[in-house]
Amino acid sequence: MRTVWREWILPVVVVTAILAPLRSVVADWNDVPSGSMMPTILVGDRIFIDKLAYDLKIPFTTWHIAKWADPQRGDIIVFPSPADGIRLVKRVVAVPGDSLELRNDHLFINGVPASYQVTDSKSKATLLLNETVYGKMHPLMIDPQIPAMRSFGPVKVPAGEYFVMGDNRDNSFDSRYFGFVPRNSILGRATLVALSFDHDHHYKPRFSRFGHDLP
Repeated sequence: MRTVWREWILPVVVVTAILAPLRSVVADWNDVPSGSMMPTILVGDRIFIDKLAYDLKIPFTTWHIAKWADPQRGDIIVFPSPADGIRLVKRVVAVPGDSLELRNDHLFINGVPASYQVTDSKSKATLLLNETVYGKMHPLMIDPQIPAMRSFGPVKVPAGEYFVMGDNRDNSFDSRYFGFVPRNSILGRATLVALSFDHDHHYKPRFSRFGHDLP
């Protein structure tokens, strides 16, 4: 029994004791089970989360030890859902002090309209676009056939809070439905796709997405 403990159990305990705090504070990964961030993030992507992007927290808590940055428009952040606590991955659309309005899927930030460029059409209805806001561009998916909240606001983002949306604009549970995201609940920034597996084809690896940077 002592041999089993020394050679098998103890190493596992030590490795877990080291890795768990690191995953809590430094870096983590998150499997993506839904398509709310398509086409940027696909179902089956495993994304890398930089937990030191904005601040340093006490392990296993949201208590801040130090802060050196805040999320910016266009950042993809990870945070617990206000509805059930499940981790969500969304894009920051508006930061504290911004005025936001959505008119028939057309975004306005501080009265400045986003610009759109169609890049592809997946079907007769679904469009793939590039959305540019304040000089930052990212992919977007629009599907007019899906019932969705296409108009919203105008609202002003309070201090210490953020307005987030999914890139799959018509199929995303986001700030239009659950409200603003508090700064202290943000766990980190999603920066790249670490691994990717196609759930529709027996979890076949999508090697072309391994290490893919997130725009």
